[in-house]
Amino acid sequence: MSQERIRVLIGKPGLDGHDRGAKVVARALRDAGMEVIYTGLHRSPEEIVETAIQEDVDAIGLSILSGAHMTLFPRVLDLLKEKGAADIILFGGGVIPDEDREALLKRGVAEIFIPGGATQRTIDFLQRRFAEKAGAAAKAKRK
Repeated sequence: MSQERIRVLIGKPGLDGHDRGAKVVARALRDAGMEVIYTGLHRSPEEIVETAIQEDVDAIGLSILSGAHMTLFPRVLDLLKEKGAADIILFGGGVIPDEDREALLKRGVAEIFIPGGATQRTIDFLQRRFAEKAGAAAKAKRK
């Protein structure tokens, strides 16, 4: 983690024009003390990854309701690796069937949240992930 506060980019890739859920999550993360960058609608994976790198974020959250999740999540993961930013955690939410959710998690997406779930789950997930990351970094420094 690059700074004390968790920095999260919330992106809406592809042609999906429904952003209410993304805005609700962004507001909840902000209210929990995180810094949030919202990219707006219709962003390409390339734009999302470039913004994430420029903004030095710790995590990217994608909201996908268009059915393109099996293309967009892997593309963002590939771009993060290509750009040397694979340490940025990718998570997301949307209408994603269980079998696709499992495939995305195996591919490297850190977590997938379902619509209508409590935003506190997303907050807890990020806080836990970065507490573990900070603990591992502190342990490595002591060695």
